[in-house]
Amino acid sequence: MEIRYFKELDSTQKYLTSLVRENKIEDSLAIICENQTKGIGSRGNSWEGEKGNFFASVALKKEVLPNDLPIESASIYFGWLMIKLLKKYEARVWLKWPNDIYFEEDKVGGVITSYLKDYFVVGVGINLKDTKDFKGLNISLRPKEILERFLNILANPPSWRNVFDEFEIEFEKSRKFLIHNSQALESLKSAKLQEDGSLIIDGKKVVSLR
Repeated sequence: MEIRYFKELDSTQKYLTSLVRENKIEDSLAIICENQTKGIGSRGNSWEGEKGNFFASVALKKEVLPNDLPIESASIYFGWLMIKLLKKYEARVWLKWPNDIYFEEDKVGGVITSYLKDYFVVGVGINLKDTKDFKGLNISLRPKEILERFLNILANPPSWRNVFDEFEIEFEKSRKFLIHNSQALESLKSAKLQEDGSLIIDGKKVVSLR
């Protein structure tokens, strides 16, 4: 897969999504930058980090991914693949439903996925070093190495079923958290994880569209 490198972008996700919308790519493509000034976080929030952290997005044609992948749970799928990679270097990293990357009790990154024109556009941001305001993962891999290893996994992606079976165990760590749902906060304490990655909370279905 082609990888394009940049010194700085406002957002790798915005940049790559615009290429897809404007029909400027013909195959899967990865973007990585050294510094990101206006990254996209959950619910439209910004995710900014300092130079030396991981800022990357990957556009993947739907046809190269498993047929059983639920579009609405794509961030769980790609987030778990990244977590599996990171766990090889730091066992205390984990995925909070549906798209947050945690190191023990601290959020250190996240995954945002868009689906348009038969492409999944997956944006990943990870703080790799401690700053005065944020905890970092502090692993030995450089950003370029993380992306290359992530793309190696995506070259032979596992089924959603296999990912779900593993994430189902990991989900128990999310139960002490609250999530935003329809502008309200919901507890995950009694949530029931469904096989499509959605949740049932107080009898209502909650779907991740991030």
